[in-house]
Amino acid sequence: MKDEFAVDENGLTADGYHILLPVSKKSMYVANAIKFALVSVFFGLCIHFSDILFGTYKDLFCGGIIVLYIVIVVYLIAGPIVYYRRYRYKLDDDKAEIRRGIITISHTLVPIERIHQVEVSRGPINRMFGLANVVITTAGGVTSLDYLDETTAESIASKLNETVVKLLKDRD
Repeated sequence: MKDEFAVDENGLTADGYHILLPVSKKSMYVANAIKFALVSVFFGLCIHFSDILFGTYKDLFCGGIIVLYIVIVVYLIAGPIVYYRRYRYKLDDDKAEIRRGIITISHTLVPIERIHQVEVSRGPINRMFGLANVVITTAGGVTSLDYLDETTAESIASKLNETVVKLLKDRD
């Protein structure tokens, strides 16, 4: 295992980032299973109606569709593992940092003083696993801390709200 993925007994990486809970992979896989079913139906219909749509180019179209289908299925299977391993977040008094991605890794920095709204979101799949997302809204856009334990999500949202309110009171 690489050092960048090593975690101490407190669930922190060497550079102080929090990682996701292992149950988050289950939530991702359930969501991807639903996506897999929808993609399978779509590609099945494309192949079924390829005679009508593409006539003499049916074989070429079907070959391309099958290759694309395999790529999507591999992505749906491998995606949660990679996303889980690469997802990191850190909160301090000045900013929230989020690192995530599968193919492209993004590093989002949200200054606490720019936060307008904080909300805890629980979709049906995440609720099954006791997970929630903290959605942070700024003037520049929206970002979220995903796949957190519900208690942790509520705690983070509360802390961010308190910090924002304190900053606003200090300005007045």
